[in-house]
Amino acid sequence: MDRSSEIREFLRTRRARITPEQAGLAPHGGARRVPGLRREEVAQLAGVSVDYYVRLERGRTQNVSETVLDAVARALQLDQTERAHLFTLAQPKPTAHTRRKRPLAPQRVHPVLYRTLDALSVPAVVQGRRLDVLAANKLAHALYTDFEARPRHERNFARYVFLDNAARTLYADWDQVAGDCLALLRLYAGRHPDDPQLTELIGELSLHSDTFRRMWADHNVIAHTTGTKRLNHPLVGDLTLDYVVLAVEGDPEQTLVIYTPEPASPSAEALNILASWTSTSTSTTPPHTSGQTHNPAG
Repeated sequence: MDRSSEIREFLRTRRARITPEQAGLAPHGGARRVPGLRREEVAQLAGVSVDYYVRLERGRTQNVSETVLDAVARALQLDQTERAHLFTLAQPKPTAHTRRKRPLAPQRVHPVLYRTLDALSVPAVVQGRRLDVLAANKLAHALYTDFEARPRHERNFARYVFLDNAARTLYADWDQVAGDCLALLRLYAGRHPDDPQLTELIGELSLHSDTFRRMWADHNVIAHTTGTKRLNHPLVGDLTLDYVVLAVEGDPEQTLVIYTPEPASPSAEALNILASWTSTSTSTTPPHTSGQTHNPAG
């Protein structure tokens, strides 16, 4: 992906969401041609010249200072994740250039982590770059889909959410889940714009999902550490599961995601039933995930 284009669209979409009133500016009379702040208004709020901000929004970030980026981030009311993303786009680390067009080293799951997955009595998944599913325990496979039964390049959460019809039925808040997946991918893209596997994934999702194309243009970024998923599982019914995202030592782009229900809740009972089914079933794939179908209009 072109970094200059990424900076331009990220800044444009951030200022489009803020009105002059929200930014503390006096309203101007007459109709406005832009839905949010104008470039000159962002420049005013950041304390830089209009020409300087226009150059920044066009991706001309050579020698831009952290002070200026901080001022722009405050003017656009960026949260911590968005601010870090702006810095990544505007001030790429030298190592990002040395790795250009060179494939990233494959990610490996440590044997201890596999044992940890097996020991957990709740669903757990190891996620890697691009939301790739590197490993999961049996209960996670039963909850979502048997990722291990799929070809390696299809073991990806974003691909599952946007291209598998079962995901739309499973997630009670599919739009939010899809938006979060896409925002996590966008955050990763800022760090690895030259990852060929990411380019391939985005191309496939864009080709098969109208929703992905529309949401990708929003340039949202997010970093989750905790949250809640509401599921409508075809075998055990409604489930509300809290999740926590834990960093894996030795690989900063590998995380362990663990899902837990509220103790003594209907969700805990439903999860116990699913665990019982998983332990007695001769197949690792629940009936609702025996195959994958694309939804071109997804």
